[in-house]
Amino acid sequence: MKIHRIIDANINRVSEGLRVLEDISRFIFENKSLSKDIREMRHLSRKSFKSPMLLTFRDSQNDIGLSISQKSNLDNKEAVSDLVDANFKRVQEGLRSIEEALKVIGHTKESKIYETLRFKSYVLEKKFYLNKSLPNTDLYGILCEELSLGRSNIEITREMIKANIKIIQYRDKKKSKLEKFRDCQSISALTKGTDVTFIVNDDLDIALAVNAHGIHIGQEDMPIEEVKKISGNMIIGLSTHNKDQAVEAFKKGADYIGVGPIFYTSTKKNVESSDGLKYLRWVSDNIPIPYVAIGGINQSNIRHVKDSGGKYFAMISELAGADDITEKVNDIRQKLR
Repeated sequence: MKIHRIIDANINRVSEGLRVLEDISRFIFENKSLSKDIREMRHLSRKSFKSPMLLTFRDSQNDIGLSISQKSNLDNKEAVSDLVDANFKRVQEGLRSIEEALKVIGHTKESKIYETLRFKSYVLEKKFYLNKSLPNTDLYGILCEELSLGRSNIEITREMIKANIKIIQYRDKKKSKLEKFRDCQSISALTKGTDVTFIVNDDLDIALAVNAHGIHIGQEDMPIEEVKKISGNMIIGLSTHNKDQAVEAFKKGADYIGVGPIFYTSTKKNVESSDGLKYLRWVSDNIPIPYVAIGGINQSNIRHVKDSGGKYFAMISELAGADDITEKVNDIRQKLR
């Protein structure tokens, strides 16, 4: 029966799509758990229905789909995210086709297996995109050697990790590219295998070279749509100072936005002004992606920031300049409670 040809083609289609997703999760995301789940699903899709009729009715040479595909430009992709989207759709559509075709030839039990695999693919698809989310935490530590009481960025990173800070951003406007690369290389090694998210400010090339989890850019840096083309599955944060910038960042696919300055800050020169707490409240009510409040936030005013809708609180001098970072973090978290 030619219905077996449909099943054979779609088992191949599903397996190939899963192989692409497995390679992305393994080599780009370096996510062991995700790679394992996809690998198991790929083997199940191959083994759950076997019949000699599949090869009997295979006719790849005369498949009209090949010539149609070669003449089409609909499948063009510009970024890893495009690959992820396309291959999940390929897997889900293929599983549905297998599921329905098996019903026609009386294999209801096997049809239910492929139905289960289809729903599992929806869960895995969500996991792929959660891979680009900020962790569920509160403090967002930003490194700054100038304010670190003589300690290096590496030493401050160790202290922040010890203090249970889950997001650490490398930011340095004065060091050479080589110095910044060496710093980030060391910080990436410190955070690898932990639940700490490491983000590099501005330098996309360095972020890519050291396999950082994310890149944070400003309004005058490379456009976010261009960053997305080459950043793979890296988290992308974009600084915003007003409503229009926040809306634009969301529309263009930022994974999170910086919101501020909330208060006056001396750690960043020539920063664009914002409506501070009023702007933060507007973002909390209107922007659906994560947002990080930044600018002059400290232990004495952080409660006001939280009351205005703050969830992530970026701090530079308050953390990097603390004599005892663990003690400071505990005090701040007590204030938030």
